[in-house]
Amino acid sequence: MAFTRTATGKHRRPRKTGIRTGANIAGITTVASGVVAGIAGQAFAADAGPASQDTGLTQAIEIGDGIAEHIEAQAQSQETAAAQAAAKAKAEAVARQEAARKAEAAAKKAKAERDAKLRAAREAERRRLNTFVAPISGSYISTAYQASSGLWSSGTHTGIDFHASSGTPVHSVGSGEVVEAGWGGAYGNNVVIKMNDGTYTQYGHLSSIGVSVGQKVTPGQQIGLSGATGNVTGPHLHFEARTSADYGSDIDPVAYLRSHGVNV
Repeated sequence: MAFTRTATGKHRRPRKTGIRTGANIAGITTVASGVVAGIAGQAFAADAGPASQDTGLTQAIEIGDGIAEHIEAQAQSQETAAAQAAAKAKAEAVARQEAARKAEAAAKKAKAERDAKLRAAREAERRRLNTFVAPISGSYISTAYQASSGLWSSGTHTGIDFHASSGTPVHSVGSGEVVEAGWGGAYGNNVVIKMNDGTYTQYGHLSSIGVSVGQKVTPGQQIGLSGATGNVTGPHLHFEARTSADYGSDIDPVAYLRSHGVNV
């Protein structure tokens, strides 16, 4: 077989080598492209990264702001509710105080009115008990005090006679206590009362007696009925005023009654 030799130094590289070199160049190109791509990707990532991060931070801030606003609104609502509750409690307390003040004022007014009525009633009762009345209503004096006649053992009339038919109501002229109630000799059925001022009054010739010894009597209280018992010429009421319960201590009964406001 004949071989052809080329000139020294002019040998060509085998095609295989060339192919390898091309592959290397392609690889280099590919690597370069990858580097560029990588760099580009990094750049893109670098450009895109902050935007992505900013978006997340913004969302976080917005969420945080939303929560804070919700908490603040809730706190404000609670504060408003607390203020309203406090205002309501204060208003209720003021209302209770006002109601208590009004109730106390009403109670004081009612008490003052009751006390005034009680004082008025006591005063009226005091006046009533200290009031004197005539022993027989609507009557008149038929025989005067110290009139002379043989009908009386002393020779003079020791009291006054009030005109009255038998059975006419006879009243105590004032307040006092009965010290005698029964038969009195010439006085017939009689009642003697010790008055509250210490004087005595006598009611004689009664047809009936309506009180008993020790009984308290008041002005105008009925103590018996007029009659004609004892030393009399007809029915009437014999009335005496005395300084004691004993006979002979008589005083002017007209002056006595008039001094106590009784017009006779």
